[in-house]
Amino acid sequence: MDRREQKSILESVLFAVGEATGVGFLADILCVSAEETVSLLKELAADYESEGRGIKLSRMEDKYQLCTKNENGDYVKRALQGRRNSPLSSAALEVLAIIAYNQPVTKAFVEQVRGVDSDQVVAGLLAKELIEERGRLDAPGRPILYATTSEFLRCFGIKRLEELPPLPIIGGDNETLYVQQTMPEVEERD
Repeated sequence: MDRREQKSILESVLFAVGEATGVGFLADILCVSAEETVSLLKELAADYESEGRGIKLSRMEDKYQLCTKNENGDYVKRALQGRRNSPLSSAALEVLAIIAYNQPVTKAFVEQVRGVDSDQVVAGLLAKELIEERGRLDAPGRPILYATTSEFLRCFGIKRLEELPPLPIIGGDNETLYVQQTMPEVEERD
């Protein structure tokens, strides 16, 4: 199978899956190495760019996804206006920021920082797949730990969490706007 066929298969798989897909999975589909798969994905992304296509290949950490081109965003929004999800509330953005900057965290930690109950907000973010369960805290009650997802990265247009902007300093002693959580041992989710 030549590179053109391999890129065609990658394009079909990424389109059909419709979400960020890991390099390892794609490599297994093609029966080639991860390095070869990354090379093919880079070529595919360059093809989209050079041909001025309406879609692009976006990378989010070690996952790839087909997305619409940023320049066409207004047209896509108009086309999907009837199917639009409700925008994130300020409470949802606040919870998302707390989780993104301190992950993995428990709901109790989020509520401690916010000072209010966050059950509904966390449930909404889970439903939108912006956060996910990421194991349990090794503490009484074994509370669930939450972290952001690749969907969060895609929605906010970043490739990795290190690209989040730094938090502003509010005091002279390098005191930041958030509380750094110290976590005991974490049991990962299967």
